[in-house]
Amino acid sequence: MTGEVSPPQRDPARTDWRGLLFADDRHGPLPVLLLGLTVVTGLVDAVSILSLGRVFVANMTGNVVFIGFAVAGAPGFSLAASLSALAGFLVGAAASGRLVARYRVDRGRLLLAGIMFELAFVAGGLVLVAVADQVTSGVRDSTAALLAIGLGAQNAVVRALAVPDLTTTVLTLTLTGLVTDIRAGANPAMLRRILAVTTMFGGAVLGALLVLGPGPVAALGAATAVLSLVTVVGAVVTRRPERWHTPVG
Repeated sequence: MTGEVSPPQRDPARTDWRGLLFADDRHGPLPVLLLGLTVVTGLVDAVSILSLGRVFVANMTGNVVFIGFAVAGAPGFSLAASLSALAGFLVGAAASGRLVARYRVDRGRLLLAGIMFELAFVAGGLVLVAVADQVTSGVRDSTAALLAIGLGAQNAVVRALAVPDLTTTVLTLTLTGLVTDIRAGANPAMLRRILAVTTMFGGAVLGALLVLGPGPVAALGAATAVLSLVTVVGAVVTRRPERWHTPVG
């Protein structure tokens, strides 16, 4: 029939980019929520490095290196704080392993349970620092352990969610993929990697500014606020069963 107007064709590339963070068919809203957790990582590691005696609570690769420095007698590194963080991280990961086993068939419920678990321990670290008259060695080590329990849980849950390029705590492979695949040109995977690096950097900058300004309580307050927001959004998006709730593979 003459005079018919064909419907506009959708650009697949544009659709992929727009849906990458919010409406991905396979991962739904998980990418944007995991980017929120990446911000939290930057915030809490800023607190731990700048206020708790040069200790990582989210990145255990760096923390093991710091333990080696402390054992060798390098000044400025706390063996007790690093060991507390390592122990806490392992406890959090082990506890979250139980959540993974229980909610493995529903990634939505697994995400929400993991975030709520993490929120409890990060908020606990905030309360401990806030009520302490000063950051003594005991407060420092206990806070490092509490934060590390939360981040250990985060790592275990994010590993089970299996969203590509969004580990939320470690950027080594993300950066490697970003530069080795650069010849492929702009694509959704590259955007996801760039956002992972950017959000980690932004969280670290904000955390450092808060620690060096108002103090560690403000930085932990910001981390708790971000986690609370991710929890609320997670609760909303997991109310109804969706395709992305099913496990990958």
